[in-house]
Amino acid sequence: MLMWLVQHMFVCSIFLAGILVSGVGGFITTVLIERLSAGWWGREASRRAVLLFCFFPGSIVFSMVYSEGVLLPLVAGCLLALERRRWLLAGVLAAFATAVGPTAVAIIPACAVAALMEIRRRGWKPNRALIAPVLAPLGIVAFGAFLWVWTGSPFASYYAQHHEWSEKTNPLALVTIVIRLITESHFTHSFVSINLNYISGLIGAVFLASALYLLVKMRPHISAPALVWTLGVGFLAVTSENVPPNPRLLITAFPAVLVVAYRFKGKAFNRMMVLSVSLLVVMSAASWVSTALRP
Repeated sequence: MLMWLVQHMFVCSIFLAGILVSGVGGFITTVLIERLSAGWWGREASRRAVLLFCFFPGSIVFSMVYSEGVLLPLVAGCLLALERRRWLLAGVLAAFATAVGPTAVAIIPACAVAALMEIRRRGWKPNRALIAPVLAPLGIVAFGAFLWVWTGSPFASYYAQHHEWSEKTNPLALVTIVIRLITESHFTHSFVSINLNYISGLIGAVFLASALYLLVKMRPHISAPALVWTLGVGFLAVTSENVPPNPRLLITAFPAVLVVAYRFKGKAFNRMMVLSVSLLVVMSAASWVSTALRP
């Protein structure tokens, strides 16, 4: 709908409209992330967090017609609203987020945790904090209703993912990826065939585990809803057979990226930025020119 609106406003192609939506969404996300990280760790750390977020390999999604350009500003805005106890705004943003993509389901428990913490703080008497978790699932309901009218089934999106893309949840998904990497790789004297998506997913899993360790260790410095969101996206990533913790999923779980920028300072941060920029360039080139690597 946003692409259609932009296309007619600027009289451009639908593809260019999608790029504009993703780019503007990335800019809004960056502004909101600066405010979130400044509240958690201070201004100096927030500048490093913004730099790493902008040059993280997964930031390529803001130059593509991908849903993260809409999903992430909604989620970041929701988390900021929860921290400032603006419950209605948080609920509305969460509802729009859950209408965008299935990954956004992780914002529902984030809203619930924020509401429970507020109830614990102020008691059960009419508490506006409950507005957020009540509104959050409405996006899924609305999208299901649309699919029901349009296709005859509220589960059409699930059927497409499960039957056409062979997507499913598997608690041992990472083990499955290792097995596929071993069995599908071919080595000869003149040719090497390796699925780079498996390599990217396994490296991403190591990065995610390390970042989650830092987040839990530094729990007093980050809001509980942000931690729940990161854990939720991380769980979806490591249990998905076809979409492992690649850069796209890691940047969706953005607190896991930001905490690394907080942890490293000075020369260590500079070296990390050189590595991140290099990976962004290499992985972007591989994503654009072939299907060997998904973002």
